[in-house]
Amino acid sequence: GRFDQLQTLHVDLINLCNSKGIQNHKDLPNLKDFSLSSNVESDTYSESILPLLGRMSNVEVLSLYFSVCVNEKFIDGNHLMNDIIDYMPWLNHFSFYIRSVMHTRNQISLPSTKDIQSTFVNFSNHTIISYVDYFQKAKQGQCHIYSYPSFTPYYNSISNNFPGGLFKHVRAISLYDEHPFEHEFFLQIVHSFPSMEKLTLTNRKPQNGKQLNNNNNNNKNLSIIEYSYLHELIIIDVHSDYIEEFLVDTKTYFSKDIFLSINYESLKYVTHNFTRDDTRINCAKINELELFPASQSTNVLGDYFPNANLCFLEQ
Repeated sequence: GRFDQLQTLHVDLINLCNSKGIQNHKDLPNLKDFSLSSNVESDTYSESILPLLGRMSNVEVLSLYFSVCVNEKFIDGNHLMNDIIDYMPWLNHFSFYIRSVMHTRNQISLPSTKDIQSTFVNFSNHTIISYVDYFQKAKQGQCHIYSYPSFTPYYNSISNNFPGGLFKHVRAISLYDEHPFEHEFFLQIVHSFPSMEKLTLTNRKPQNGKQLNNNNNNNKNLSIIEYSYLHELIIIDVHSDYIEEFLVDTKTYFSKDIFLSINYESLKYVTHNFTRDDTRINCAKINELELFPASQSTNVLGDYFPNANLCFLEQ
């Protein structure tokens, strides 16, 4: 059928490309319900997403869930109102989760969370949550803005500034910070994302609480975190403390088979060359093990991961 006859269109993209190669730029006058989601960060927001939205003047229900790179300004309430909502006079329901990412190396004045939140004064019929992070080492900033309750399937680059809340529809999350994630942080994450199926973690900072608990022999007093629906865990670029966080059975309980992607040397170190007892239970629940870089220690790995299919990848 013809696109200009569409009334409802829900799209979940694995890639957001520049739209210069698209020949059809006609309006979509019959489109009433549009949803766009993506778990991939896009650098073509102004070239691809905005022009597409501009073709939907009669849309009544709009849902936007994605992460984008921006040059000079975060996406905020003013942008949503002036560049999207004002062009949709029939819009009566707008749900969104938008994370915008910006390089900060040349920025003199950077907006605070309060600055961003103040741009939503005209969204009086909605609960809007916003917050910003600045990562000095990466010379990067990010801004999360979303309507709440949230219907987004993705929530990316969660830091220690995460304000909490309940996100029943989120299936995939990623965690990133230049400051440590403590055990209590992961407990909060599980409570906020009860339906989480995929978790990607990036953090090179050691946990502060781990050393304190070790000194006090206090590990057994930690709450065991249960990941009820998790089946994909990516912990490649992490400090070894986070590998312990997920593999030690007094900290984490997996209730179903897990796909684990991890650095081989880090895994070897944490499991004491695949002899450690308190990581055996969780390692036995892994059914797919993806290792970087490739290793030939298949016999030892096969004994320690008895239920796992092994995959060795070159970096």
